[in-house]
Amino acid sequence: MDKRARDEAAQWFVRLQDGPLNAEERQRFDTWRAEQPEHQYEFDVLQGLWSATDLLSQPRLQALCDAPAERPRRAAVLRYAVAASVVAIAVGLGLVSGLGQPKPYSAEFSTRVGEQRQVALPDGSVMDLNSRSVVAVHYEKGRRGIELKQGEAMFSVEHDASRPFVVAAGAGQVTVTGTRFDVRRDDEQTRVVVEAGTVKVQGQASTPIVTLTAGRGTHVDTQGQVAAAYAVNPEELTAWRTGKLVFNNATLAEVAREVSRYREQPLRVTTPAVGNLRLTSVFNANDTDALLKALPHILPVVLRTLPDGTQEIISR
Repeated sequence: MDKRARDEAAQWFVRLQDGPLNAEERQRFDTWRAEQPEHQYEFDVLQGLWSATDLLSQPRLQALCDAPAERPRRAAVLRYAVAASVVAIAVGLGLVSGLGQPKPYSAEFSTRVGEQRQVALPDGSVMDLNSRSVVAVHYEKGRRGIELKQGEAMFSVEHDASRPFVVAAGAGQVTVTGTRFDVRRDDEQTRVVVEAGTVKVQGQASTPIVTLTAGRGTHVDTQGQVAAAYAVNPEELTAWRTGKLVFNNATLAEVAREVSRYREQPLRVTTPAVGNLRLTSVFNANDTDALLKALPHILPVVLRTLPDGTQEIISR
């Protein structure tokens, strides 16, 4: 294997131990992994090696991790060597069968109105949660389970063929081993959009499993029917991660539903005719008031505020 790929894998691995990647780092990491098969291979090997640290006593692990003071800049290389030493010890003790046996993990994460949150999972996968979202995580042997109870989440999944990453949302289920995709759960459907890699989407009904690749999407209705794959713009549909609301020939009903996710009180349209008006524009997700002020200047509508704070879009 290429020594450079091994060294770069070590550097990325050490960086991931220090905490979640920011958006720019995540993009560079994903690009690096996709450049050559050796990159992903070396990173996967290093993760497997490092898991052996659970087999050692704390004093022995500390002894392995003590770096020579005169070579502080070689931390990445040192830790890679430590991982190899750990595995050698595990082999000598006859404990190899314990490698790759992840511990169970359960947790629940949520976001408030207007809040976005990034969560790093134990396997190195990352979830970005949109406003008003609730996600339950259940990792066990042979399966990484996620339940999107409400809202929307972007998943950057670490590759692990032995443990599929399964997201359940409403009447649909998404299964992957490593990729980047977005799942949004609404009352009437669950939508899936793939940014990179491949996912399989299935419903509770007896419809065929739909396979999605980058730039493709589908949705599952409340009866568990999965729509055929169709072309999507992942950058546009996941613009919320950069604080943007992007509407491209969207109906006003769709706009009202999206804006309501970022406001304490809902925004509604009063008639089908108003709801069918079309809007193309970009707004800041953290300033939906600006969007509402702009609407009467773009479309033949006005805003009406009800006593409970709910706002309605009516025809002008």
